Amino acid sequence: MANILVVDDEMGIRELLSEILGDEGHVVTTAENAQQARAMRAAETPDLVLLDIWMPDTDGVTLLKEWQRDGLLTMPVIMMSGHATIDTAVEATRIGALNFLEKPISLQKLLKAVQQGLQRQLEPARPALATPIRAIETPAQAASAPAGEALAADSAPAVPAEVGFTVSFELPLREARDAFERAYFEHHLVREGGSMTRVAERTGLERTHLYRKLKQLGVEPAKLVRRGG
Repeated sequence: MANILVVDDEMGIRELLSEILGDEGHVVTTAENAQQARAMRAAETPDLVLLDIWMPDTDGVTLLKEWQRDGLLTMPVIMMSGHATIDTAVEATRIGALNFLEKPISLQKLLKAVQQGLQRQLEPARPALATPIRAIETPAQAASAPAGEALAADSAPAVPAEVGFTVSFELPLREARDAFERAYFEHHLVREGGSMTRVAERTGLERTHLYRKLKQLGVEPAKLVRRGG
């Protein structure tokens, strides 16, 4: 038995999915728009969410982005739509959606997608990294590290030339990419003394894009510079 949240502006869809999933032994709560879905997600974390894309107040992809940005995308989400394009489905999957169901949804496809989502939810959590990231070390930290663990020195004295960074190949691609990007930007922020202009030039990003990227990854430049300085 699982707690499943169904988000859809069509009453008939909500009632049908509630009946089907209820018959399977699940506890189903429903929301008719993104505002209600936000409140329900804030109150508790469902085991799985069925999320419609086209809704009158906020579309499902935007809501999915909000949850991903705020660290609330901790449950499997299956997107639903009768009018979405392939690009929309791909974008939702890239953001973090587990699956996409096209309306009208067949009973077999619904139950299979829900089963897969709940199995993923029950999988034991994997370690974030195979080995800890040692992306940034000051000379004092490097000197105190055991022999063989110190990283090679860069031309900038406070920053190592190479990142002691290993990602488990068992991680989903999105998590592995985020882990690499986080270490990459942390390295360059300390290397450039926190100068967003120089980091933008070195990484080839516009400053606005760089700010958004750091916020998305949870990287705080000021704290990094204090730690590395």
